[in-house]
Amino acid sequence: MHGFYRIAACVPQLKVADVSYNVEQIVAQMRSPETKDAAVVLFPELAVPASSCGDLVHNSALLDAAEEAVRRIAEQCAPGTLYVIGVPVRRLGRLFNAALVLQDGALLGIVPKSNLPNYREFYEKRYFSSGFGIRGASADFAGCENVPFGTDLIFDVSSEFRVGIEICEDMWTTIPPSSSLALNGATLLLNPSASNELVGKAEYRKELVRTQSARCVAAYAYVSSGVHESTTDTVCGGHAIIAENGALLLDSERFGRIGRIHTADVDLRRICAARLSDSPFSAGVEMAPVRDFRFVKAHPVPDVRRLERNIAPRPFVPSDTSVRDLRCREIFSIQSAGLAKRIEHTSAKKLVLGISGGLDSTLALLVCVNTLKLLNRPPEDVIAVTMPGFGTTDRTYNNAVGLCRELGTSLLEIGIKEACLEHFRSIGHDPENHNVVYENSQARERTQILLDLANKENGIAVGTGDLSESAMGWCTYNGDHISMYSVNCSVPKTLIRYVIGWVGDNSSEKIRRILQDIIDTPVSPELLPADKDGTIRQKTEDIIGPYEIHDFFLYHFLKYGASPEKLLFLAESAFGGEYPSGKLKQFLKTFLRRFLSQQFKRSCMPDGPKVGTISLSPRGDWRMPSDASASVWFEDLEESEKTR
Repeated sequence: MHGFYRIAACVPQLKVADVSYNVEQIVAQMRSPETKDAAVVLFPELAVPASSCGDLVHNSALLDAAEEAVRRIAEQCAPGTLYVIGVPVRRLGRLFNAALVLQDGALLGIVPKSNLPNYREFYEKRYFSSGFGIRGASADFAGCENVPFGTDLIFDVSSEFRVGIEICEDMWTTIPPSSSLALNGATLLLNPSASNELVGKAEYRKELVRTQSARCVAAYAYVSSGVHESTTDTVCGGHAIIAENGALLLDSERFGRIGRIHTADVDLRRICAARLSDSPFSAGVEMAPVRDFRFVKAHPVPDVRRLERNIAPRPFVPSDTSVRDLRCREIFSIQSAGLAKRIEHTSAKKLVLGISGGLDSTLALLVCVNTLKLLNRPPEDVIAVTMPGFGTTDRTYNNAVGLCRELGTSLLEIGIKEACLEHFRSIGHDPENHNVVYENSQARERTQILLDLANKENGIAVGTGDLSESAMGWCTYNGDHISMYSVNCSVPKTLIRYVIGWVGDNSSEKIRRILQDIIDTPVSPELLPADKDGTIRQKTEDIIGPYEIHDFFLYHFLKYGASPEKLLFLAESAFGGEYPSGKLKQFLKTFLRRFLSQQFKRSCMPDGPKVGTISLSPRGDWRMPSDASASVWFEDLEESEKTR
């Protein structure tokens, strides 16, 4: 379903060397309702006999029992699901610590462990041979002949679902086998492990999984043996971890006394899209030292019937408060550093910007003041200009003026009504006709004032427009679209509120109160006259839809190339009953139409600092023809409606 697949990481309750008991526990988890829709069910390293058998692993009775057990396990395979189970495998007089891949009762392949730890409490070389360098080989095992055997196996379900396997210590090495597997097409990496627990080891293990998933641009699932392994010298905790391209989806509790099944839904279509646009990955493929991998064909796997993954409704905004505060601090620092460099390079005497009492101009003003502080210059070098027009309300005006006074900036008030009326007379426009001419002339008049004032003061005009406005084209060409340096250009609207809030939390109480009221004020360009009671009449989100929705679409559209069908599915999952499906589709149509038609504004946008992974700068991240057709995206959206 839209590239989502469920991975089940199982920690069965085992008895050391009791193969019959262990098979019962493994089969019970295989047949559990929790694994019903799983595409992959992953068990720990050497789960059939248990990993801590010691010298018993060389005993033929135990090895025979383990091999026979695979037959019984294979009989219990649910249709389509891939099962990965750890078993000792004899081949040509050598014993291997191996992972078996089963599907529909058949043994698809055997992957031996390459890196055998042999230090401190580990002595695996006493028991096993390394699978390193075994490629193009086969083995007879559990009644199956010529089973693909080696470290060169990738299990091929589809173009987006390809599985590579490494075992425990393999992940901890300098160059893990999973790196080569990923570079040769594996999108899902699996690791059956028997890692023991030590103080601090779980956190390090989690970071290894997370960073390896990011480095490989892949999904990575890991599970280790539980507490019922031998505790003679060490203890295992039953740790399950699933990550996707650097994002942690699952980090299970450890030390459970009963068998546990942990699941997470990974998005492999997103992985494929990320690889297409991820230049380091492409370069890695070109320089990959190992290329002769075998693709073992597998059957289609079960679809996810109901997504059990949390889709963040505000992907630009971290949900964790402490992480969000750090994010806001870093964004604010990047903006300030970028502006500081521009001031030093141009030897600007003043910073000139328009203030409206809205979110964008407020953040830009805060950045300007902070930047001058970094340069040991007074806030008076910021010339904040309020330019009341036909739609300016008392609330926004008072907030703008009050904030400037509290920050200690210079403040000018230059009304634009008369200039605009004179302009209307010059071009023969009826001022009672509140069309695009009426609106845009105000934006362009304000920009002219700011640019001319910057020239007069030997300064630079600082732009206030944000990433969301650039995406939607919600700006006036050669009006608020233009500046000499744009500090907010890659900060989305949904995140701007939090950055302002973070500044407020680190400011005086008076400034904090003003900033909070600005955050609470409806987003508006205030270009149309206010209502009779003085409240804002022109609310942006009533016209184009909520910015939280458009930022959501923007993130998934740009970062992973999600199709309209998937964008709608993700939005329905993220926003639940908050917005009906019909509304979300309407917002998506607006987003697609405006995003694809407004590139001409982005093609000549001013300089400004990139703060996140998504930017629309034509000189950096986004190159798009201004006359691209939107038909493919609208056709995809309409086609999805027919199949619902």
